[in-house]
Amino acid sequence: MSVPVMILRGGTSKGAYFLRDDLPSEPGARDRLLLSIMGSPDPRQIDGIGGGHPLTSKVAVVSRSADPAADVDYLFLQVQVEQARVSAEQPCGNILAGVGPFALESGLVTASGPVTPVRVRMVNTGALAVVSVPTPDGRPEYSGDTALSGVPGTAARIEVEFRDTAGSVAPGLLPTGRESDDLDGVPATLIDNGMPVVLIAASSVGVTGYETPTRLEYDERLRARIETLRLKAGELMGLGDVSRTTVPKMCLIAPPAHGGTLSTRMFIPHRVHTSIGVLAAVTVGTAVAMPGSVAFTAISGTIRLEHPGGFSDVVVDLAAGRSAVVSTARLLLQGRVFPRQTLEGVVTHG
Repeated sequence: MSVPVMILRGGTSKGAYFLRDDLPSEPGARDRLLLSIMGSPDPRQIDGIGGGHPLTSKVAVVSRSADPAADVDYLFLQVQVEQARVSAEQPCGNILAGVGPFALESGLVTASGPVTPVRVRMVNTGALAVVSVPTPDGRPEYSGDTALSGVPGTAARIEVEFRDTAGSVAPGLLPTGRESDDLDGVPATLIDNGMPVVLIAASSVGVTGYETPTRLEYDERLRARIETLRLKAGELMGLGDVSRTTVPKMCLIAPPAHGGTLSTRMFIPHRVHTSIGVLAAVTVGTAVAMPGSVAFTAISGTIRLEHPGGFSDVVVDLAAGRSAVVSTARLLLQGRVFPRQTLEGVVTHG
């Protein structure tokens, strides 16, 4: 048994992209197959194509869309590395950047000029995005001069515009109805503009906000404190018991250190992101533009978020409900993957 697959880097993540019709239609069978393909559960994913890290254990399932407002449907699945679990609680904006090229490469969308806009319905939330892919010769162009922090070299510029992403998972942009809440004595902003995120000042939990991801991950006291706050925030955000889910993400913020707007360290939720996810960046950028939030900064235009790998730029227009990011993507492999034939003890979450 083998399955057609493309592997693309999308933004600062890497994922396996599949056509929906090439996978089982029943979610449990699909997830068991994907766990086998990616090599989970195993910290190295040595018997699969996953990279042993949440940022490289991602899957996109893509199909033509029946929605007249979209060209393709995109279901994002996070394949857990060390657990036999597949989760679909939220989309991934990094992998989304690769959906446009994948749709063109697989024939779901036909190029329509020097730049082809691919309208994407994010199945996880129902929100719409437009991924604008350079297609100067009728095919995706991957070479270019756009640099992305956390990615070596440069590549072709891909613009990703998000529409109506407020309350993608939580019930509303501000699930509690407040710009700032109290989490066990810690001021926090609980917000969802494409990704449920909890923003707190790094100093409120005893760190600077400039530490490396490794240092933060090895601080057991800090991780326990962050998880306690996350569980409480999940309840306040209407997400229920989030102990077994990947949202909300926890973002430690600090004043900028390198000329940006804000410094960030993002727990996703138990590892620390080496940069910042696209939809998380949009949500954090929204908080930066929102008076009364713990991250508010009186700034107009582009918001530059510093992170361990450099920076990410987002543009947020609260009045128009519009947000966009600049990204890149690259096709790495096209072929067939051979999964293991047996896997037991799978827990799936759709």
